[in-house]
Amino acid sequence: MNRYGNSKGFTLVELLVVIAIIGVLVGLLLPAVQAAREAARRMSCSNNVKQLGLGLHNYHSAYGQMPVHGVGTDDGSDNGQNWWTSYSTNNHWRLSSLVGMTPFVEQQALWEKITNPSTERTDGAQQSPPWPAMGPTPENIQYVPWATQIPTLRCPSDPGTGLPSLGRTNYASCMGDSHWRAQHGDFDPDSGPTNSTYAEESRAANRGMFVRHKSMKFRDVLDGLSNTIAMMEIATDLGDNDARTIGKRHPSGQPAQTDIRDNPSTCIEAGMLDPQRPQFWTAGNTEGSTKGRGYRWADDQNVQSMAFTILPPNSPLCIPHDSNGPSITTGSSRHQGGIHVLMGDGAVKFITDSIEAGNQRNPVVYISGNAANKNAPGAKSPFGLWGSLGTRAAKETIDSEF
Repeated sequence: MNRYGNSKGFTLVELLVVIAIIGVLVGLLLPAVQAAREAARRMSCSNNVKQLGLGLHNYHSAYGQMPVHGVGTDDGSDNGQNWWTSYSTNNHWRLSSLVGMTPFVEQQALWEKITNPSTERTDGAQQSPPWPAMGPTPENIQYVPWATQIPTLRCPSDPGTGLPSLGRTNYASCMGDSHWRAQHGDFDPDSGPTNSTYAEESRAANRGMFVRHKSMKFRDVLDGLSNTIAMMEIATDLGDNDARTIGKRHPSGQPAQTDIRDNPSTCIEAGMLDPQRPQFWTAGNTEGSTKGRGYRWADDQNVQSMAFTILPPNSPLCIPHDSNGPSITTGSSRHQGGIHVLMGDGAVKFITDSIEAGNQRNPVVYISGNAANKNAPGAKSPFGLWGSLGTRAAKETIDSEF
């Protein structure tokens, strides 16, 4: 007698129903899992920004100033000219503020490599003559420290990796609410190339916590450290024509420098963006593949590690003929809806893309600005709350939550 004769298994229909239910449940749960993963990545990114804040304050405690954005060496071989040129015997004052912060973000071993002469190359050969202390200019692919990926400088939400970038950074120094002469900055006549006209223009326009080639202290932030952005997040370029991460040359080329100064939205209004995909440029006339956003953590140049509070977060880059010139670069990220910023007091804030940013067609502040255009030196930022968060001493009161 078969004691199991009356037992029944699942029918094909029942199995299909169960599989369908499981599929529906997976479909419902997958977005939640993805959202949880992004929340974890965003938290990790916020922690990186916090670590940079601690490093910035520890650096200031040790040296009585912030790390200089645009510091380094110059052996005189270039006679003080062509600051954008590649050199192997010096770095020509092109090191970002991140370089000085390395020993304060648990990168002491890397700092020792940078500060000592070296023959090590990324291709395994021996450098002859040796690399100088503080290294060559930061685009040199064979210098090991410049090609090193520093975990603290990478946001987990940003997938960018590999050539043609070197060591990437997702964090940039805030240079204020005016880009005019930011590429020249305030040169020290005793230790670097000097142009008194550029220095005068820079002092009028460059109002952020960082000024290229200039020693800045917390005491210079008269608006208060809690009201002023020190650093902000940037997305690195993926080679996909993303308008936030690669520059597209303005149709007018170099003469467009003044157009961009007088109307920061000119690149948005000039028909350069793809109307079907407004986050991307139309094909052609973009910058070279080595000038992607955040491609070189050690480089102080505009597209690599500078950011301004002019255009709102995640806006397109706006360049004339070259991003190393007077170009507008803002914060950006792979997070949904905004970016992380580091305030001067070390607090980390998430700024949304919709932050109040004033009149986006108003000329930026520069030495020849005037009251009628609301861009005279010392004026209140024409770019609203966003602009005022970038200025260190414009006497603007932040009376709203952001």
